[in-house]
Amino acid sequence: MKTSLQSALLILVILVMPCAALAADAMAVSSAELINNARQYDGKTVTYEGEVIGEAMPRGGYAWLNVSDGLNAIGVWVKREMARDIAHTGSYRAKGDWVAVTGVFNRACPMHGGDLDIHAFELRRIGTGRIIKQRLNITKRNLSLVLLGLLCLVLILRPSKRS
Repeated sequence: MKTSLQSALLILVILVMPCAALAADAMAVSSAELINNARQYDGKTVTYEGEVIGEAMPRGGYAWLNVSDGLNAIGVWVKREMARDIAHTGSYRAKGDWVAVTGVFNRACPMHGGDLDIHAFELRRIGTGRIIKQRLNITKRNLSLVLLGLLCLVLILRPSKRS
């Protein structure tokens, strides 16, 4: 009984250790931390979370995503099939999906003209975006109509110059 429990624990440790090592390699960081300490993180595996903004830009078998954590946006280079999981991208009309990107951070990527970017090998959607419904502000509409009416009245009643 004791040896079977020890064997089970040993197997559990053997299975869990590689996963823990992978998780320890990927440091969760903010955009400000990446930008301000770019030399420190250059070539390292990082995890970065944020909202996908703008449109996904396909390039052959890959795609560019812009991911913003609310402070800055960082370009993320992903395999095209990873980008297909993105349902909403942030814009004036929509709140983008919130994603966790794990990949290699490049301070000055030689593959992309020296840009700061992340080459992702994992992209997880951790929050779903949505369409933002814009409602007409009745007060602003009414104020605009009143001001337009006043402008027309001023133009009609102003003295004209006759020769």
